[in-house]
Amino acid sequence: MKANFNITNLIRENIKSITPYSSARDEYKDATSDKMVFLDANENPFENGVNRYPDPQQNSVKDLLSAIKNISKKHILLGNGSDEVLDLIFRAFCEPKEDNIITLPPTYGMYSVLANINNIENRKVLLTQDFQPKVDEILAKVDAKSKILFLCSPNNPSGNSFTSKKIEELLQKFNGLVVIDEAYIDFSEEKSWLEKLTAFPNLIITQTLSKAYGLAGIRLGVCYASAQIIAVLNNIKPPYNVNELTQQKAIERLQKVEEVQEEIGKIKAERNQLIVCLKEIDFIKEIYPTDCNFVLVKVDDATKRYNQLVAKGIVVRNRTTQPLCENTLRFTIGTNLENEKLIRVLKTTE
Repeated sequence: MKANFNITNLIRENIKSITPYSSARDEYKDATSDKMVFLDANENPFENGVNRYPDPQQNSVKDLLSAIKNISKKHILLGNGSDEVLDLIFRAFCEPKEDNIITLPPTYGMYSVLANINNIENRKVLLTQDFQPKVDEILAKVDAKSKILFLCSPNNPSGNSFTSKKIEELLQKFNGLVVIDEAYIDFSEEKSWLEKLTAFPNLIITQTLSKAYGLAGIRLGVCYASAQIIAVLNNIKPPYNVNELTQQKAIERLQKVEEVQEEIGKIKAERNQLIVCLKEIDFIKEIYPTDCNFVLVKVDDATKRYNQLVAKGIVVRNRTTQPLCENTLRFTIGTNLENEKLIRVLKTTE
């Protein structure tokens, strides 16, 4: 439990006094009634399934997530992909040209991009050689203007999870916001930090429907945080940031949790089998532990091996330019046939 934390101290002054935009659907919420004539939102009156504005609070989607995750809707915010959620966090809490964030390379590249877009200093602390946070070095980088610490766990591109002991120490000792990016949590044996949300008022968790739920094309990101943080983010989000088609598709998928879990199980089984086969490839020097739907491997010459795979019709990710990732390739787990082709090509490549 973290005590004596006041979120108000972190909010930008102009955000504290902002009057949020009030849309037509915010003012009259029961837009599903067929007994009402809606002449309030300047919509096209001819019905085609999407001529009306979507629910600005995505209540039907949140109802399903609330039941699946066992968490109140007041702790949930949805965004146009996790990137919009992250951008909202920057804009609510980081004063341009004044504040700073802390990131732990190698990590998800959008943290740095968003820091640049919002004119926020990014203080980088490299992970250890086994891709764990250097807690003392991180805390040594902190000053009064350090607003956000980003922890990607399970981490992209390395694939591993950070130890719970290190994460909890950072939650306790860092007096800004700690954002734990759990995009890959469904593929991990580790528990989500959602279970600790009420214990740490400075904790924000982001998840996505792009990976385990197979909905990368609809762009839907999820933010879990205290009711106070969610209220701040709601005040500054665009009024209709999640479109109707996205909401419909998300509802359809979230009603098929057993099917999703079955797919996750297949991906994890394929991952384990792929790792066994990768151990037989001579030019693969190291296979890193993974809790994700991908595997990072060190090879003799990443650029050479990447080009050889492309020539054989297989596109992987060359991560050799990332810190601590020299001569590494990242293999996403595909179908059984796709994985078999990958191994076959790797085994016949000189």
